[in-house]
Amino acid sequence: MTELLLIAIGSAIVNNVVLSQFLGICPFLGVSKKVDTAAGMGGAVIFVTTLAAFVTGMIYKFILNPAGVSYLQTIVFIVVIAALVQFVEMFLKKFMHALYESLGVYLPLITTNCAVLGVALNSVTREYNILETTVYGFATAAGFFIAIVIMAGLREKIEYNDVPKTFQGSAIVLITAGLMSIAFFGFSGII
Repeated sequence: MTELLLIAIGSAIVNNVVLSQFLGICPFLGVSKKVDTAAGMGGAVIFVTTLAAFVTGMIYKFILNPAGVSYLQTIVFIVVIAALVQFVEMFLKKFMHALYESLGVYLPLITTNCAVLGVALNSVTREYNILETTVYGFATAAGFFIAIVIMAGLREKIEYNDVPKTFQGSAIVLITAGLMSIAFFGFSGII
């Protein structure tokens, strides 16, 4: 149980996928303009990443590794992630159309979100069992959720501030992301 807690805290806060590993930057910067949209994207990433971690862990452990075709892991993992994203996209389009519209092009980009693929590949590299892989996937996605919601909140506040012309737009967003990364680096001594 302690090992699972360490994995969860380590992947959500200490080794935040966006702010320390720099994976998933595209949706992090693209969808973090409004807190509502960022929370929706974070929720979708939590669902997809947790489920993808479980499914890819099972496929690797029970199919790819025993068959001696573990070199196909990246291709198989991408196909599994793409299928899960299609499921989420259909669900949101049917039941949460406003969120589906606000996520726009970034929802299909979860398929190519390197954070989701990174979780699957890191789980294999770290030789996690199925439970550890699922906890790692959930915690990493929760870390993504935390980072994107904080960034969205900061960006909403920045809208009302007097930012010098040279720093407006992408520049202030990247500076804010850098400062967030430095702040999260302060957690590095915890684990």
